[in-house]
Amino acid sequence: MTESALLELEVGPVGHGGFCVARHEGQVVFVRHALPGETVRARVTEETKNFLRADAVEILKASPDRREAPCEFSGPGRCGGCDWQHATPEAQRRLKSDVVKEQLQRLAGISREVHVEEVAVPVLYTEDGEPIASPPGLGWRTRVQFAVGEDGGVGLRKSRSHDIEYIDRCLIAHPGTEQIGVERQLWKNAAGVEAIVSAGTGDRLVVITEPKGRNRRPTKIPTLDVPVRIVKPDRPERFTPQQPGKAQGGKPQPGRPQPRKAVTPFVREEAAGRLWQVTGSGFWQVHPAAAETLVKAVMDALEPRSGEIALDLYCGVGLFAGVLAERVGRDGLVIGVETGNQAVRDAKFNLKDLANVSIEQGKVEDVIAALEFGQARPERPQRGAQPKRGAAQGHRGGSRVRGADITVLDPPRTGAGEKVVDEIARRTNRKIAYVSCDPATLARDLKYFSTRGWVLETLRAFDLFPNTSHVECVASLIRG
Repeated sequence: MTESALLELEVGPVGHGGFCVARHEGQVVFVRHALPGETVRARVTEETKNFLRADAVEILKASPDRREAPCEFSGPGRCGGCDWQHATPEAQRRLKSDVVKEQLQRLAGISREVHVEEVAVPVLYTEDGEPIASPPGLGWRTRVQFAVGEDGGVGLRKSRSHDIEYIDRCLIAHPGTEQIGVERQLWKNAAGVEAIVSAGTGDRLVVITEPKGRNRRPTKIPTLDVPVRIVKPDRPERFTPQQPGKAQGGKPQPGRPQPRKAVTPFVREEAAGRLWQVTGSGFWQVHPAAAETLVKAVMDALEPRSGEIALDLYCGVGLFAGVLAERVGRDGLVIGVETGNQAVRDAKFNLKDLANVSIEQGKVEDVIAALEFGQARPERPQRGAQPKRGAAQGHRGGSRVRGADITVLDPPRTGAGEKVVDEIARRTNRKIAYVSCDPATLARDLKYFSTRGWVLETLRAFDLFPNTSHVECVASLIRG
């Protein structure tokens, strides 16, 4: 079999990763741009000893769930940012439900019906109060990372490739992101450009990644369509605010860079009745309704009680920790654990008004192994001595009273892993909420929990990434 060969295939079930599964002469074929039940002619794009990959280039018998892709850059061999533009929104959610169900059954031995819930994008309004409504499944992504070509042109990577599909707009990008106009400019000497907008506050940020090496040249920053702050993470002391200024003749020049000066590189996000500072490319959910949706799902799963001790693992900028702190009250305690330096700084800033929250930095498995839960009586320091770090806050250095009552974890796509699961399972007394963006690693970790006496109580799934293969799940666990 050679790459680029054409195969006629009867398409089978959906697979995890934005493709469907077919067979050709007994060999497994992973087919993109197809739907279950279709007959397609597919071009082979990759061959291994165990399977083939292929793109459906001709639909011989179409599924009733098929539609014309709304994006002109979608299709075989083109932009890899979306996986299911050729399926109706309802069909996409059914496909994702099937993926989650299959991963749970195959990897965790759990048989569970799964319903992926639609999450609407909040309506955006213009300065004149006119609504900007996006069609279903479009206009939701508030953070978009663009690749930059040698000539400065901007686009998105093709599927399983470093090649760039050059674009002048992205339909799944939030209208506020598109207003920046990154795709309509040249970014010479940049390696990547990320456009960020807060749907709640309207804050905008552009983060530039530059090539590494001695011979690199500074990025030529173009004039953009709206005021925005330009950030170069490798030179954090230098930011370029783009806002209306004055030319030498005294006339305003909208969008012209002002002289460089220090500007704090963050956006303010709104969720759960609070403002959240998120610096640069720091993690925040990209769907405008995701933070509120997940907070509600996690609180429904954990049912926090006054006076409880809670862990928020992989806490990022402190979203769940902040809400938990309010739920457990002054007599309770919340400990957030995060690895990233800037995320820890943001979390501490965001939660500085909550005395019952402690943010710890380090690898989750290391930090929770060293945690000593409960609030200790502060010892009187000897004259000239400093109080023992954490003695009054109940984190590392406090006195052990009991384990955490509840734990929420929101790990990266790679999941928590067995070592972290083991620590959580031993140190949590009542309930665990697991937030996951990958059903495979979620299922793997649920299996680890099951061998340690924890069982799946509830599972909810949310379509926070329409037109892509990604799905967000919230699982609650109790002791069996």
